[in-house]
Amino acid sequence: MQNGASAEKVEAVLGNYRKNPLFSLRERLALELAERMTYTGKRVTDRFFKRLNRQFRDEELVELAAVIALENFRSKFNPVFAVESHGFCPLPAIKQAAAIATERFHEAQSKFTPAQANPSR
Repeated sequence: MQNGASAEKVEAVLGNYRKNPLFSLRERLALELAERMTYTGKRVTDRFFKRLNRQFRDEELVELAAVIALENFRSKFNPVFAVESHGFCPLPAIKQAAAIATERFHEAQSKFTPAQANPSR
């Protein structure tokens, strides 16, 4: 990973980033913001937003929220059209899971005729 987090940090996110000393306070807050924006049952509360404001400028928060929102959008939009990662993720566990999911998707697609896939036509 040329620009951004080290492979060690990316793999650590899959564990408990909140207590991992690899992450700075700002990084932990950014990851928590991503969780709160991504999971339906979580919210960005006033209290949490105050914590963010102590560590990030307004411009940084806008950019951070926009990037998180874009990734959330792509995670919902791309599968509809079978847009794949094209091998960008270097983590073996993620690559393997993506390969399995892609294979299952293509297997399921091959079982349908065009009329079954889009009955409105």
